[in-house]
Amino acid sequence: MLEIFVVVVLPALVVVAAVSDLMTMTIPNALVLVVVAAFAAAAPLAGLGLAEIGAHLAAAALVLVVGLLLFIPGWIGGGDAKLAAALALWLGFDPLLTWFVLFALFGGALTLATLYYRSTPLPRRLTRVDWLARLHHPKSGVPYGVALAAGTLALWPETNWFAGLG
Repeated sequence: MLEIFVVVVLPALVVVAAVSDLMTMTIPNALVLVVVAAFAAAAPLAGLGLAEIGAHLAAAALVLVVGLLLFIPGWIGGGDAKLAAALALWLGFDPLLTWFVLFALFGGALTLATLYYRSTPLPRRLTRVDWLARLHHPKSGVPYGVALAAGTLALWPETNWFAGLG
């Protein structure tokens, strides 16, 4: 049963969050809550004790505070901050620095790609595709949930969750 959460559920939720952010520039609160609920279901299956679960909760709290500090000046969206905290709940403290570096790199690449996309004219037939037109608009921001997802999925096979599947 743990394998389903590790190999299917969390990666699928991360992809759904990325696609949602890309197409709507939002990450639904319900989706973030499902990520948290999936951790609550998977943690006992993985044999995490109360101390380990507490450490994962502390990692999530730290990331939420950092996310809120980045949200206040408008550098990231609120959904990005909440999703990052929910993903940190799964990761715990051990891989956080690597994860930060990965999603920062993916975020930088995403930002450059978005700026390039916005610097070129959008073909007329694509202006009728709402999410492409919204993404092309210079004031719409960058769907950073895509970078969070890419960083998470790149790191995910190296986490303790996979070690527990052995």
